[in-house]
Amino acid sequence: MKNKVLFIVTVIVVFLLGLLASSIVNRKNEAKYKYVPQVEISENEPRNEEWGKNFPAEYQSFLQTEQSDFASFQGGNAMRDMLEEDTRLAVLWAGYGFSKDYNQGRGHQYAVEDIHNSLRTGGPKGKGDGPMPATCWTCKSPDVPRLMNEIGVAEFYSGKWADKGEEVVNPIGCADCHDSKTMKLTITRPALVEAFESMGKDINKATHQEMRSLVCAQCHVEYYFDKKSPGNEGVPYLTFPWKNGMSVEAMEKYYDDMEFKDWTHKLSRAPMLKAQHPGYETYLTGVHADRGVSCADCHMPYKSEGGQKFTDHHIQSPLNNVANSCQVCHREDAEKLRANVYDRQQKAAESRLKLEDALVKMHVEAKKCWDLGATEEQMKAILMDIRHAQWRWDYAAAAHGASFHSPVETARVLSSGLDKATEGRVKLARLLAELGHNKPVEMPDLSSKEKAQEYIGLDMEKLNKEKEDFKENLLPKWLEAAEKREANYGSKQASVVN
Repeated sequence: MKNKVLFIVTVIVVFLLGLLASSIVNRKNEAKYKYVPQVEISENEPRNEEWGKNFPAEYQSFLQTEQSDFASFQGGNAMRDMLEEDTRLAVLWAGYGFSKDYNQGRGHQYAVEDIHNSLRTGGPKGKGDGPMPATCWTCKSPDVPRLMNEIGVAEFYSGKWADKGEEVVNPIGCADCHDSKTMKLTITRPALVEAFESMGKDINKATHQEMRSLVCAQCHVEYYFDKKSPGNEGVPYLTFPWKNGMSVEAMEKYYDDMEFKDWTHKLSRAPMLKAQHPGYETYLTGVHADRGVSCADCHMPYKSEGGQKFTDHHIQSPLNNVANSCQVCHREDAEKLRANVYDRQQKAAESRLKLEDALVKMHVEAKKCWDLGATEEQMKAILMDIRHAQWRWDYAAAAHGASFHSPVETARVLSSGLDKATEGRVKLARLLAELGHNKPVEMPDLSSKEKAQEYIGLDMEKLNKEKEDFKENLLPKWLEAAEKREANYGSKQASVVN
């Protein structure tokens, strides 16, 4: 009986080992796959689908950036109206485009579509019209490096956003980060190269692992439009303010020394700075960067299909892909890891919202001072406190993932912002008293986005009508012209040597 059982067990083990061996052999055969290009990728090829003919696995994963169904505590890819969620933002950005429209960013596939729809780009009727410069296209499309190579960098930045509308149609993709001949990661936006040069660094010496973050840093950074760039005066030249360093204080000093402002606040008249999205700068101050973890390690982790290992181009929040991102290093349960992230973000949000409240009051109280006859000299120090406090708030808030990437630095920045706001409000109280106002200033009703926008003087009906007219009349012409142009690109079959 024992021999019979042993025989059966042996047969089962041999069978299973055979299956394992067969699987290993099949995987090895799959892994022998030789890259055989189907088409030749031209130097300025902006169409992601053409690159996809040679790299189908990466391209198919990239197409998943169309998904917009994941909302985390402080991000994700779902469409969210942030002005509706936090009505204070409209007041903080009064006089600036973000007070009109500010939505949570979706996946890279929507980069061009979302900027078409945004009220920030207005409703231009043709070339030379609209509120935004052409520079605003810089991070939206692989058509940008194509155009920069064709017409020159400064010429690309020149003119209005509407001037380049029919040229920029392909969403963020392959040519933004890869060399068309070698497929190596490459920098296609000169602003990043120029920023490194301003710090005395050579970006060409970056390692491959560093490049897995630097290609992201082409866009996920703080920047401004410099109209005084030597040799390009009057052109809104895209520039990163890194000459003094990347900290909130270093960039603030850079801006203060040159007396730069993004806009003048409509209520307080403060010379404001708008932090864009200093994700790279804040990431560098966190523990993951310190351990050599790149942006791609978490947002574009490796995956395997058919025995082939490749980078997942479904660029997304790691919280929507915990198994392949976080759990490669962290062995905790997925829900626990998410809870850890949300805990850090919630704590930072408490300080951020306190600072927002103080800033709203500062803008409204400053307006009251002006209404009561305050002089520019009386307001000068107060306006700088508003500028510096809001810069710190925006630096921490606009970096999106900063409260997780670098919770300690984010807490420090927000606390220093609260200090600046407290100092400013003390000065405001004293000045209001001097001007004969010895009671609290009445605050506006911010119970809805509509009320907040009405308070700051926006005619939303007019703005929405202009946008609809643009989408109905001009946008179709852009897309038609682009389709005709790209029809002439063709697709050249690759010559393969066997």
